[in-house]
Amino acid sequence: MSAEDLEKYETEQELNLYREYRDVVGIFKYVVETDRRFYLCNSVDVKARSESGDVFFEVSITDAWVWDMYRPARFAKSVKVLTFKDVNVEELANSDFEPPKP
Repeated sequence: MSAEDLEKYETEQELNLYREYRDVVGIFKYVVETDRRFYLCNSVDVKARSESGDVFFEVSITDAWVWDMYRPARFAKSVKVLTFKDVNVEELANSDFEPPKP
């Protein structure tokens, strides 16, 4: 497989992932971003934890869709993330539920 073939494959996968995102965004209430992943979900709980002076975040997500083009199954019943980096949680507004028109 050439570098051009690989780039074309990754571009197609990204486009398919975006289309899937557009199709499912309307069934979720929150967007959660961590340093490694992007999630859509209906329930999220973020707790700051401290151990030996270090602060980290424990993020519990249920009923989730994961933005990851290499993941064969993007829907997950529950996800738990432990991270020392920032976590961003946004509640989607009703206007955000309308996917862009093609």
